[in-house]
Amino acid sequence: MMMIPRRRNDFDFLDDMFSDPFFNERESKIMKTDIKEKKDKYLIDVELPGYEKENIKIEVEDGYLTVHAEMNSEKEEKEEGKFLRKERYVGSCSRSFYVGEDVKDEDIKASFKNGMLKIEVPKKEEKKKVIDKKYIQIDD
Repeated sequence: MMMIPRRRNDFDFLDDMFSDPFFNERESKIMKTDIKEKKDKYLIDVELPGYEKENIKIEVEDGYLTVHAEMNSEKEEKEEGKFLRKERYVGSCSRSFYVGEDVKDEDIKASFKNGMLKIEVPKKEEKKKVIDKKYIQIDD
């Protein structure tokens, strides 16, 4: 009897490629976000475990709300030894959401507690541009 390796029916080259740690590291840095729509506002919850409130900035520009977060490693370890593996993220990341041209920074409320950033953005009706039709006279 001959032994032939069985092919997996669920084999997908892209799945195998993206399961590589190189790609998963990028995914783990993304801010996990939930967005909930209510009658008059949007609620945005962003997970930022390990971040300090002082290192989180929120800005509104050109209709986009952007969350910037930075985690630095100012604490130098004075103990002897070397890291064999270091999985905690150090650096900065940001994420943007389109909220509309009419939303101003003073309209937005934000709070941060236990690694969860909660942002409340009011719904604003977009002003519809009124286009006046103008007709051009056609001469004989």
